[in-house]
Amino acid sequence: MSNSKLVRLPQMEWYGDTELEIDFPDSWEVTICYMHGHDAPTLSEGEIRKAFRNPIGTKTIEELARGKKEVAILFDDLSRPTPSAVLIPYILEELAAAGIPDDNIRFIAAIGAHGSMNGIDFRKKLGDDVMGRFMVYNHNPYENCTPLGTSSYGTPISINSEFMSCDLKIGIGAIVPHPMSGFGGGSKIILPGVASMDTIEANHTRLGLSRTVGIGKYEGNVLEQDIIEAAIMAGLDVKVDVLLNLKREITAIFVGNPVKEHVEGVKLAKEHYATDMVRDADIVVANCYSKANEMVLAPWVASPLLSQKGGDMVLIVVTPEGQINHYLIRSFGKNFGGRFWAPKTGLPLNTKRLTVMAPYSDKVGGDWIAPPKSINWAKTWAEVIQELKNRYGDKAKVAVIPDATVQYFPDAA
Repeated sequence: MSNSKLVRLPQMEWYGDTELEIDFPDSWEVTICYMHGHDAPTLSEGEIRKAFRNPIGTKTIEELARGKKEVAILFDDLSRPTPSAVLIPYILEELAAAGIPDDNIRFIAAIGAHGSMNGIDFRKKLGDDVMGRFMVYNHNPYENCTPLGTSSYGTPISINSEFMSCDLKIGIGAIVPHPMSGFGGGSKIILPGVASMDTIEANHTRLGLSRTVGIGKYEGNVLEQDIIEAAIMAGLDVKVDVLLNLKREITAIFVGNPVKEHVEGVKLAKEHYATDMVRDADIVVANCYSKANEMVLAPWVASPLLSQKGGDMVLIVVTPEGQINHYLIRSFGKNFGGRFWAPKTGLPLNTKRLTVMAPYSDKVGGDWIAPPKSINWAKTWAEVIQELKNRYGDKAKVAVIPDATVQYFPDAA
């Protein structure tokens, strides 16, 4: 942590990755809540290559690919910060060394219940050349999924049929805190990534309310264990997972068996994304960067920092695309939504006033964090800080979270 009156926040992921400057009155107490790994050094090409040549718990991709006919490479969408374009050349290099022709490799967007990606999205995520060289598909959770049986938790497992038709299965992702599975990455590329909507719904609704589930909770998390079973049933061979700093640079990489590499990655992620707790803040400013198009994640992280008497929560949401479509939990009308949708009836915990600073307006996106009429919308920081000054005068205790969509407070409970 550090005290400052001028704060620079990362913004515009996938649109140039720039910075936003926000300021506060000199008399206010302002704490910037950095995650511990915010400035961790970037891995070199040699360090990345070393991870691919020394996978955890399995053979190298090149060795696994020998004699195989068809290869599927899964990747996450723009709601995840994974710089897949940086990692893909290393995977393709190993596949080429094993003699796998380009026509036998396909990429599948593991979008789960999110909306489909278009060509612009694919190029942002995969680089400029992949679409012209390989077949790139969206996952469709409503069609073309192959039933694989039922997990020990009672979840009917049905997985993308194109993926299941391949005899070498690879995934690319990032390990970041997650409000249900504890940490993302690992087997989540399968469930929800390329699972059917029925499978996603069963996993989330039947297990999502367990006390073992929550951000940063990993060991004993029943929802995560169900996800792992699905990946094993689907035959995911290799997973490539990375950790990222606040510049979205790769600071650690884990390659190998999807379960074993994830266990090792989470050990580091617990400390990397951990953030020191601030309590009884009058104002919490929660910037949304790595998952700016999933701002619903930020209030869960920000709420515990506010005074129990109530305070101001400010979400900074700078993303031209607006909030991501989510067929399971988003609204699709004033009184209609996905299977897991329910209308919001109040503000986040400890919040007296909720402000969303969104230069690119997305009014309907607000309804998955609070009742629409209860949100104060602003387009600039000047509007926000003026309102806060009017409310608090010369004295306020402020906590700023540089990226509330991937940070977590282990001591928040």
